[in-house]
Amino acid sequence: MQALFIGQAYIDITFLTDTLPTGDEKAIARDYAVSFGGNAVNAAFTCARLGVQPDLMCSQADDWLARMFLDMAAQYGVTVHGRKVHESSLSFIMPKGGKRAIVRCRDNDFLHPFQKLNLSGCRALHLDGHMPDAALYYARACREAGILTSLDGGAVREDTEELLRFVDVAIVSARFCEQLNLSVPDTLAYLREKGCRVGGVTLGEEGMYWYEDTSPMRHLPALDVPSEKVIDTNGAGDVFHGAYINAFLTSPDAPWSKHFTFARAASAHAIQHLGNEASLPALNDVCAAMASLPERPLSPAQG
Repeated sequence: MQALFIGQAYIDITFLTDTLPTGDEKAIARDYAVSFGGNAVNAAFTCARLGVQPDLMCSQADDWLARMFLDMAAQYGVTVHGRKVHESSLSFIMPKGGKRAIVRCRDNDFLHPFQKLNLSGCRALHLDGHMPDAALYYARACREAGILTSLDGGAVREDTEELLRFVDVAIVSARFCEQLNLSVPDTLAYLREKGCRVGGVTLGEEGMYWYEDTSPMRHLPALDVPSEKVIDTNGAGDVFHGAYINAFLTSPDAPWSKHFTFARAASAHAIQHLGNEASLPALNDVCAAMASLPERPLSPAQG
């Protein structure tokens, strides 16, 4: 095991349409994609696509959707440690205008305790905040073993404050800041106070604000993907997380500025494709995005 990812698993159905029918109506989508889904899941598949095959602990039912998920995991070399639930979770996603509407059907009523895995050889743990009992157990175990711990802070959950005590790299969303009623600088200060060695806030087109150790707040601009090439932004943040974990595993002594620059290019590639599987970047895709896309200019509010 080189890296362990823990989170909720979905099957994502992504479709392109201008309107959603209501009442007794019908509509035909222009295109669609069916793939694996879930924050830590997408990050794990990204890591695998980029060359480091991870282990994934996630929800798993005994139904045809779960079997489809396992087939996809086997294709990418992702080792799945399933935690039993009654039925697979589904997400219905409608991207439009650089945003996305989502309807989720989720079963996180776990029927059994999580597995206690052998962490020998593991060098990184990535969590999305789901499966909180397993997340806290492994975050604590990895911290004690000197294994890098990473958190995708897409939202503040009831165990987030305790979990952050064992997190080395916490990259959170604008929603996370809003839930805490904190500005971006104050959120970064909050992460420092919790002991996170590296902290960041991702803001989509505005890029990312972050720090490493005792450094002041830094800004990493987003790459400027032409608007006509932006197809589906869903999962781009998950790709970002998976890519920086891969970059760390590949070059553990490199600065985090390099890891995040690599991850930024992976996300820029992802938003130009429909669905999570098509969005997965290979190494040459990341290199192409880094070489061809300029940084997005600062807005007046940022300047």
